[in-house]
Amino acid sequence: MSKLHLSFPYLIFGFVIINGLASVTQSARADAGGSPAPVSGADGEYRDKDGNPTYKIASNGTVDWYTNIGYARYGANCLACHGPDGLGSSYAPSLVDALKTMDYSQFTATVIQGKQNVSSSQDLVMPSFGTNKNVMCYLDAIYVYLRARSDDALGRARPAKAEAKPGDWEKQEDSCMG
Repeated sequence: MSKLHLSFPYLIFGFVIINGLASVTQSARADAGGSPAPVSGADGEYRDKDGNPTYKIASNGTVDWYTNIGYARYGANCLACHGPDGLGSSYAPSLVDALKTMDYSQFTATVIQGKQNVSSSQDLVMPSFGTNKNVMCYLDAIYVYLRARSDDALGRARPAKAEAKPGDWEKQEDSCMG
């Protein structure tokens, strides 16, 4: 897959959204500790050897467009629960730590379907974001940003420099957001 996986219905690697509802269609398993090195890229998005979205950070610190927009979308949609820079809070766990053992398909399944862990001491609930276009239209970008944070390739704070926005970004974004 390339580009922003935008438009309803649309396919997100391993998941399909039809009529605003997400469901698992396949398991695109990659090792959580696999190499994040990009082997392909198109329209601002890079993929690793397993076909999973990944980041590209130049030696001068310039990040790819997806890492950059992922930072912004994480801040708009995930920060309230998972804390600044993906480090967790008293309300929700660190996603920086979670991505050390969680692969792309597990991450997307959790975001799309939500998660509930109930024990005798606490109830932890992550709501489903499978119908939230503000999350689903940027799911790969959020993952890429968190992957870079989890791999210690990106520090805490907004990336100082980013690649240029892909030429058709707004068209894709408008198509997904409706």
